[in-house]
Amino acid sequence: MNIKLTVFFDDPFWVGVFERLDEGLLETSRVVFGAEPKDYEVYAFILENYYRLRFSRPVKVEVQSEKRINPKRLQRKVRKETLSVGIGTKAQQAIKLEQEARKMENKKALKEKREKIEKLKFEKKQEKKKEKKKGH
Repeated sequence: MNIKLTVFFDDPFWVGVFERLDEGLLETSRVVFGAEPKDYEVYAFILENYYRLRFSRPVKVEVQSEKRINPKRLQRKVRKETLSVGIGTKAQQAIKLEQEARKMENKKALKEKREKIEKLKFEKKQEKKKEKKKGH
């Protein structure tokens, strides 16, 4: 399992994106920090809240076999990643898919609720009609 956290400024808040890669499946979770978090605050957040994070549905990703990397090259790679702003496109796609799925679920629940309310109104209306008819 490979886990990566990217913290970046997404106007007006600081946002953290967790990427969890396990056996070719990528899962992501987005966390809004608010003010710029210090390193120790991020570390404390991870220790306290990692297991409570809600990760997106897994997305299949091609994994490159990892071979032994020269330490200096690894250091350059890490420096390059820390300088780059934003999150990877695969993580963005996974987050977008999760948002769409939640949106559809919420839409469905709202529609059911609305239909239930309409049905109750209709039944009350029918009951009122029957009461009026009984009176005459």
